[in-house]
This record gives sequence, C-alpha cells and structure tokens, in this order.
Amino acid sequence: MARTSSLDGKLVTLIGGNGFIGSHVAQDLLERGARVRIAAREPEKAFKLKPLANLGQLQFARCNAMDAHSIEACVRGSDAVVYLIGTFEGNQQTLQADSAGDAARFAAETGAKSFVYISAIGADPQAETGYYRTKGDGERQVLEAFPKATVIRPSVVFGEEDGLVPMFADLVAMMPVMPVFGADSEFQVVWVDDVAAAVAAALEDPGTHGGKTYEAAGPEKLSMMQIHEMIADGQGRDRTFFSMPSSLAKMFAAVPLTPINADQLAMLQEGSVASKGTPGLAKLGISAKPLSLFLDRWMVRYRKHGRFTAKNSAD
Repeated sequence: MARTSSLDGKLVTLIGGNGFIGSHVAQDLLERGARVRIAAREPEKAFKLKPLANLGQLQFARCNAMDAHSIEACVRGSDAVVYLIGTFEGNQQTLQADSAGDAARFAAETGAKSFVYISAIGADPQAETGYYRTKGDGERQVLEAFPKATVIRPSVVFGEEDGLVPMFADLVAMMPVMPVFGADSEFQVVWVDDVAAAVAAALEDPGTHGGKTYEAAGPEKLSMMQIHEMIADGQGRDRTFFSMPSSLAKMFAAVPLTPINADQLAMLQEGSVASKGTPGLAKLGISAKPLSLFLDRWMVRYRKHGRFTAKNSAD
C-alpha cells in the first residue's frame, strides 16, 4: 500500500536528477506519488526509472545547467525543485553555485513551494578547495533567492551501484597491495537512500524544514583505512593496505589523467564528519543506516567464487 504524502500528484523537478543521488531521490518521490521531472544534460541516463513510474508520473527534460534560459524552462510549472548538480571538473562556480542560484530564483518567481539544495559537509564560501567553496557559495545564492529553501549537506555517499563502495571494491578485488589516500581521516559515510529520504522529507514539510540546513551523515565514524579493510573482509580477500604519504599523494594528484585530483585529495585528507550544532538526519525523521549493514551482501559478487566463497578462504 502506497504511503500517503503531501507530494502526491505534485510536480517535482530534479535538476541533475540523472545522477547517482538523483536517481534515488526520484525513486523515493515516485513511491510517494509525486510527479517527477528529470532535468539533465543527458536525461536518457535516467530512462531506467521508467518501469517504476505510473503512466504520466515521470517526464524528462534536456537541461543545460550553464544556460539560465534552459534552467528557467525546466523549472517552470514545478511545485518543488531539487538542485543536485555536483562536479569535480569543469566550471564549478557556474554548475554548483551560480546556476543553483538561478534555479532557486526561477523557482520562487514561478510559484514553487519548496526548494532543496544538495550541498556537502564542509561547504564554506571561504574554503580552499573549489568544490567546498562553490558549494558554500551555492548555499548563499540559493537562500538569497529562495529564503525558505532547505540545504542538505551529505557526507561521502555510498550505495551498491555507485559512489564510494563499488569504486573501492573494484580496486580491492584487483590489487593484492593497495595504497590508501587519507588513511587516517574520519568519515561518517551516508547511505544514498537516507539522503533521498531526507530530500523527500524536506519537500513534504517546507513549513518545518524550509530555511534550515541539515547534515546527512551516517552513524559510524570510520577511517578511510577501516573502510578499505571492511570492503576486503566483505570480499573474503586478504589484502595489504598502506597509507599513502602526503607528499607522494600530492604528486600523484597533480599528474593528468589520474583518478583523483587535488580537490578530491584535499577532501579525503580532511575527512567528512558531522559538525556540532547542525541538525542531522534524525531531525528529518530518518534513522541513518551504517555501512556495515550492507557490505556483506553487496560484496558477494566480488568474491572469488561469488556466493559459494567461504568467508575464511581469503585469496
């Protein structure tokens, strides 16, 4: 039986809704009866959501987030808007800040009742890293244009099909000896469905959550080394991990075409844990799930013999 929701029948536009977090937000909203518009540069990447929607419940719009006119066209007619774009490449100032401000302004002008901006723990207009700095400026611009917007700041997000877990799981499966960047840094990694539920809760009750900032963090503080060890254990593999020295890590991140850039390295070294005084998921009615709850099941496909692998027969 479908849950009763104030979003039932309402049109929610997800700018950047074809991505990892956006697809989970869309699924949660569809379950609540909302009509969902996926607005993205490549909306066809979200076509996999079609079987989850009723007739007329899901629509797609091609959106160029570098173009204010395109954003305005996609926002028009929405009851609520969620801005999900985040990037470590390209024009971060435009994609994470200026265009978010434009989306909030157009949402306010066209009568949207709620707006959610997906930021990040550590967002600060004065931050040294471009990612955190532009996320912080995005918060400022959104709240200036739509004062009753809700800001949600996730920690590092994990899920089965994307995010932190499969990236590290593939490496652990391939490499008997593996360097760990930011090995001692602490993270409160957060399950993607908990982030999606937080977005939906904020949209359902803008009277309570509008104008507020929430941090979406998991219940466990884990070092990056512990996360790697948990993934290896889930795969039943005996792996040797070593902390990558900071000087070597910086040299590695400076080389073109490596899988990590200077911003990502700085964020790994800084860690991502909830700050004191900022409300968290519990204030949105969500009990955060730990990474340890999922890993044993998710790592089955990475084991040497799949589900027939004995956990004590490491390779």
